[in-house]
Amino acid sequence: MARFELKLPKMGESVAEATITNWLKEVGDKIEADEAVLEIATDKVDSEVPSEVSGILVEQLFGKDDLVQVGQTIAIIETEGGDAPAVTPVVEVSVPAEAVEIEKTIEAVKETVTAPQDFAGSDKFFSPLVKNIAKEEGISVAELDSIQGSGKDGRVTKDDIFKYIEDRKSGVVQAPKAVEEAPKAVVETPKAVVETPKAEPVAQKSQQAVPVSVNGGDEIVEMDRMRKLISGYMTASVQTSAHVQSFIEVDVTNIVKWRDKVKTAFEKREGEKLTFTPIMMEAVAKALKDFPGMNISVDGDYIIKKKNINLGMAAALPNGNLIVPVIKNADQLNLVGMAKAVNDLGNRAKAGKLKPDDTQGGTYTVTNVGTFGSVFGTPIINQPQVGILALGAIRKVPAVIETPEGDFIGIRQKMFLSHSYDHRVVDGALGGSFVKRVAEYLEAFDVERDF
Repeated sequence: MARFELKLPKMGESVAEATITNWLKEVGDKIEADEAVLEIATDKVDSEVPSEVSGILVEQLFGKDDLVQVGQTIAIIETEGGDAPAVTPVVEVSVPAEAVEIEKTIEAVKETVTAPQDFAGSDKFFSPLVKNIAKEEGISVAELDSIQGSGKDGRVTKDDIFKYIEDRKSGVVQAPKAVEEAPKAVVETPKAVVETPKAEPVAQKSQQAVPVSVNGGDEIVEMDRMRKLISGYMTASVQTSAHVQSFIEVDVTNIVKWRDKVKTAFEKREGEKLTFTPIMMEAVAKALKDFPGMNISVDGDYIIKKKNINLGMAAALPNGNLIVPVIKNADQLNLVGMAKAVNDLGNRAKAGKLKPDDTQGGTYTVTNVGTFGSVFGTPIINQPQVGILALGAIRKVPAVIETPEGDFIGIRQKMFLSHSYDHRVVDGALGGSFVKRVAEYLEAFDVERDF
């Protein structure tokens, strides 16, 4: 018999950890090769971890809701063959009874001196290092929640918590538990006794929710894990980027007529439905090549110019939540390739089959608010990107049509494009010119083109 270490696999770019949401196999269960053993959740998607070997699950090294780093061993599987890598055997060492008693005494003292903090009640993510520092310094969950993080997605870093501890000791901030009146200190000088008030400790700003009135007929439902993540991302984005919008109306009559003409043949030949989304995405990818200043991200005081054009595609899930799968190298795809990518990601998003890598690496995002009948919207930027485009509903409207013989009123198919961009790094000239270029590509659509 051999023992195989099941490790948390690498799950895509920038994914370093995952939370165990459910064990599909219990200790003693038989497992086949490639069979799912447990379910995990990253900050983007949920997925399963399969076993690489057949055998019996003999040990679970982590429990439900535990945070696991990529590469860590999460379970031990006992196999029948001898090919699986063996786990380092545990060597039993005889320990003197005196040492055991001393160890018990130390543990008992630790328990009486300070009770371990439990940060499970917080909606924020804290690294194991930050949690350990908070426990050692006696920082409560409320205090830890109130610290403004400087890390990615507003996470509290080691430097943030050390600065908070230093400020708290010096009286710059104080714990939210109780605010005591500062005593006055008497300072004696050679000439006179001067009574100097101590600096009043400045209470750290904490965002307290406004009390909500609840009566007997109301239902209280806790947010699910993804909704909590979305809530955090949206709030952080608004606090990070200076959002500004540009709007433009587009005549898409030619696109509507062309799609109506070719959609049946397209589906018959390619086995895919042809929606308006890939046509719009094609125009956005072209415009990003013309305006590379929109295909960037911001990291502190630095601007990162992206080489690849990876379009995020906001998709609504059946439960009402939102996810943004990414079409990689979108500018290199023709319309058929774009349609296949849009349909594949959309279908897998609805079925909950997206992989972590499917949501990573986006450089610009498009969201179709017209799907729900909205004429236009003001979408929130997907950090650390600097722009997002909302596609409004296509409607028949009366419009002035200019011809060499004169102007007349006719019925046209029109839609609004709503462009939200980060005014810290994108000025109105660039943000407005970009969305205008997208509109120009759509209005100049070639009705004689093949798909």
